Formats: sequence, C-alpha cells, structure tokens
Amino acid sequence: MYWFKLKHPGAIGLICVFVLPVFFTACKPEIKNNGAFNLKGYFAGEIATLKKQNLPVFKTVTHDAITKTNGVKHNAVTETKTIHIADWAQELSLFTDADINKPAWKNSYKVIDEDGLLIYRAKEKNLKVRELIIKRDKQKVHYILIYNKTDNLLYTTTQKLTYFPDSLYQIETMQHVKLMGANFYKITGIIKK
Repeated sequence: MYWFKLKHPGAIGLICVFVLPVFFTACKPEIKNNGAFNLKGYFAGEIATLKKQNLPVFKTVTHDAITKTNGVKHNAVTETKTIHIADWAQELSLFTDADINKPAWKNSYKVIDEDGLLIYRAKEKNLKVRELIIKRDKQKVHYILIYNKTDNLLYTTTQKLTYFPDSLYQIETMQHVKLMGANFYKITGIIKK
C-alpha cells in the first residue's frame, strides 16, 4: 500500500498487542459443556441412524403395581408388539435428557476412566443423574447405563436406562408415591436386523 504512510510506526505494534487479542477472543466459540461425554450429541447420531434404518422393534412394556402393605405385585400388565418407531427422538428422550454437560455441573461428578469404562458418579444428592457408565473400545460405544433418582416429599423415582447401540434399549422405572404405593414400569426394545 504505497499510499499509506504511518506517522507513528509503533502504532502497529500497539494494535497487534491490544486490539487483535480482543478480536480473536470475541470470535472464539464459547465452551458450552463441562468436558463430560457428549450424551446428547451421541444420541442425536443414534436417532438419525435409527430413523434412517427404520428397522422393526420388538417392544415389550410391563407395568406392575406393588401394594404398600404387603409388597405383593398386582395388576401386572405386559404387552408385546413388533412395531416401527415413528419418532426416535421421543422414544429415546429419557436418554438424551440425562446429559450431564451443563456448566453448572462441571465439578458435580466424580470421573473414573479406566479399562474402557467411563464412569460419572454424582457428588451431590440433589442431581437427578446419579451415575452414567459408558463402556467403550477406543471411541466405539458398546453400551451406556444411566441411573437416575428423583426424591421429594411426594414421591421417589428411580430409573435404570440401558442402551446397546443398534440392538437394545431398556427403561426401568420404580416410582413410590407416598400414601399410594409403588409402581414399576419396564420398557424393552429389541431392534431387529
């Protein structure tokens, strides 16, 4: 640029030192997670794959009511069907809702990463996701287990969510409502190939 003559040659240095770092910091993408396994992203990929494959699912739903007084199961109902899942995002929503990538939870989970197991254990009792276990070989996920618990004055709910990629998912829920007794729900989906 032959027409530009700088009156103060040190100005370029000042610009580089003060203005450019501010510019690059502003352009830097914000870190939106706490470094935990990206469960939501993983299941977004699984949902897209399952939707594209449109494989039949052998689905079993079981509901048992357990009386408060004697612990005897009654009204056990089991229904089994082979179906095509129209909305995989809805079907696997409990799994995606268990994502622990929240900035506020950065130090809320103890992390164990050894022998192909990645385990997140809640340090605080008020966190719904109590434990997240991912079995993997390098970057390939073999299975995911999620243990949830919600406890308040009215009810206690515990859940065990199990997912084996491209083959099986299972949701087990035990809900105990005070003064009403307990209910157990189990949903198993076997993806047929």
